[in-house]
Amino acid sequence: MRGRLFVWALALGFMSVPAPLQAQTPDAVFQHPLSAAALPRFHEVCGVLSSHPLIKGSFTQRKTIKRLDRSLDSSGNFIIDSRRGMVWETLKPYPSTMAVGRDYLVQSSPGRPKTTLSAAGNEVFLRLASVISAVFSGNAQLLLDNFGDFFVDSGGGWTLGLIPSENAVRSFAERIILEGDTVIRRITLFEQNGDTIRYELSGHVFPEALSPDEAAFFSPD
Repeated sequence: MRGRLFVWALALGFMSVPAPLQAQTPDAVFQHPLSAAALPRFHEVCGVLSSHPLIKGSFTQRKTIKRLDRSLDSSGNFIIDSRRGMVWETLKPYPSTMAVGRDYLVQSSPGRPKTTLSAAGNEVFLRLASVISAVFSGNAQLLLDNFGDFFVDSGGGWTLGLIPSENAVRSFAERIILEGDTVIRRITLFEQNGDTIRYELSGHVFPEALSPDEAAFFSPD
């Protein structure tokens, strides 16, 4: 359960004026393995994604549950901090906050004490953290080492498809699609059971530091 919470918490976030994305179905990216010709552009994209150590913005999430033929929506704000980790502050339908550190989770909601889950001694948890965070840090080499990579560049935008190489990661996210331009605009996760989770990211800003209240999200106290 800790691993699942951690992966879905990580599976969100990055970088301001919307640009049109791929006209074709995003899933079509898996027909285009990353080629030697596309490698320089892939590295360029990763370099842009890793150029901002602190990112804030808003998200909307839609989880589609295949067996129930229904969708669940939520929305809120996110923080990506290259030193501390990530924060997902859900505002609707129910307020709650999840902070994801390098080896822990901090969860809180109004009127309740914070709950901290440590990953100490859990190698699977830590491995998932390393691999999935590579997606959001734009770590090109880790992406090449840990995923089957698929890439489509349309000039103004790009689509990156990822198939995890390790079973531990694939058990939580069978496939991942990222769409963006100078920043990541949309993330789609495909679970093994047929469910999907899609995140739309907007309002990206790149402050120099967190406010005291924002930094407090990462504190277990």
